[in-house]
Amino acid sequence: MESCNYSKYDFLAKLGIEETSLGCYTNGEWAAGETEVTSINPHDNSVTSRVRLATAEQYELCITSMEAEKERWMLTPAPARGEIVRQIGEKFREYKDALGSLISLEMGKIKAEGDGEVQEVIDICDFACGLSRSLEGKILPSERPGHFMLENWNPLGIVGVISAFNFPCAVLGWNAIIGFVCGDLILWKGAPSTPLVSIATTKIIADVLKANGFNSVFSLCQGDGVEIGQLMTNDKRVPLISFTGSTHVGRIVSQVVAKRFGKCILELGGNNAVIVLDDANVDMALKACAFSAVGTAGQRCTTLRRIFLHESIYDGFVEKLVNAYKTVKIGDPLDSKTLMGPLHSKLSVELYQKALETIEAQGGKILSGGKVIEGDGNYVEPTIVEIDKDAAIVQTETFAPIVYVFKIKDLDEAIKYNNNVPQGLSSSLFTNDLKNYFRWIGPTGSDCGLVNCNIGSSGAEIGGAFGGEKETGGGRESGSDSWKQYMRRSTCTVNFTSCLPLAQGIKFDV
Repeated sequence: MESCNYSKYDFLAKLGIEETSLGCYTNGEWAAGETEVTSINPHDNSVTSRVRLATAEQYELCITSMEAEKERWMLTPAPARGEIVRQIGEKFREYKDALGSLISLEMGKIKAEGDGEVQEVIDICDFACGLSRSLEGKILPSERPGHFMLENWNPLGIVGVISAFNFPCAVLGWNAIIGFVCGDLILWKGAPSTPLVSIATTKIIADVLKANGFNSVFSLCQGDGVEIGQLMTNDKRVPLISFTGSTHVGRIVSQVVAKRFGKCILELGGNNAVIVLDDANVDMALKACAFSAVGTAGQRCTTLRRIFLHESIYDGFVEKLVNAYKTVKIGDPLDSKTLMGPLHSKLSVELYQKALETIEAQGGKILSGGKVIEGDGNYVEPTIVEIDKDAAIVQTETFAPIVYVFKIKDLDEAIKYNNNVPQGLSSSLFTNDLKNYFRWIGPTGSDCGLVNCNIGSSGAEIGGAFGGEKETGGGRESGSDSWKQYMRRSTCTVNFTSCLPLAQGIKFDV
């Protein structure tokens, strides 16, 4: 058996992680089958520790345990659920440094971004606590005398969350915390390659719920990705599936869930663009582009993939961007001086290399980077590419730090190419002209779910609804009125008279 580096990291024990941890939590207890996987540190591809996976039988135990507790949780007043969520937020504050370190260790993002991911969960807890006292329905006028109509919102029940490796904690938070205040129970299958983050996050949430008398409101089923995923998506007892991942898998998930008339929240691929016009604050745009393209080693769904530059500023901007890339410190993500950590896996490195081969075959020119860094870890150079706007590879998302730069003549051309990809997640325009901005956010502007001005494509706040259009999936999570996806709406008509008039003036006397 391959040795592990568990004892090297003090924060693992603080989070309740063991040398071999169990992958299933429900009914207040931890369990697992015999199949074992390793948690790999992308910095050097060493083994951090081991996890025993949940089984299909334990999946069924999760569901039956949650069903047994469902009614009591749904009938708990929303403000009382909000108080529990507030306590969960406090617990995440307590463990922020340790959990941020684990995210950095296991996923590969730098420590500041790992801490930021935990902060997202804390923020959504604050948001949801307030939301628990303001979940609302409309009162509507009736055309019939002595009648009124109202909307009433009730919980869906069990919500299945399938999350990805790049945000192994925050995406669960967006879904679970909003789901909790809505009265839902959460069944989570975390990413196969970040099992320690799944287990540590579950321990934090479960301990608070357990202290409040709930053992199965939240369950973790960290098992075989395909097997557990298929069980969840086919299960009629799980009316909503929230899936974060590739467009390819998301299409399969949506079809399976639709066959049983379930609901989906899909957060899929992004092919995000920034447009910099000739009236923009170029220095601000430069900083925004550098972080959006290089942050998380290009592995955010909102990572900047395409930069459209007005032809009058193109040469100067590209030169500055190339120089900025030279200052990016690449290395151990737990080192506070590091700005870019490794790619998450060896497969990610292979995909980076294949993308560069395709770029070369399609006439692209590498202006900066373009190499795999020798060593034990999954390190690559952040890469800037000049290529034709109509090159086929520009239509695809490469989950790596590769950004394309293009010349544009005006905003009309930039909007055309911004929208001319299958994905529709994030976009941003740098301009100081309000006319440009309102064109950008209007019906003939960006077709994305996130339409920014004078900020980068990444780094969304939790207060707004997060999600995109087209092959990004159309789902919305986190803030605004995203909570409505976690509840079912009833339109209720009330007659407070002794007469029975019919709608539309229909007469039916018997």
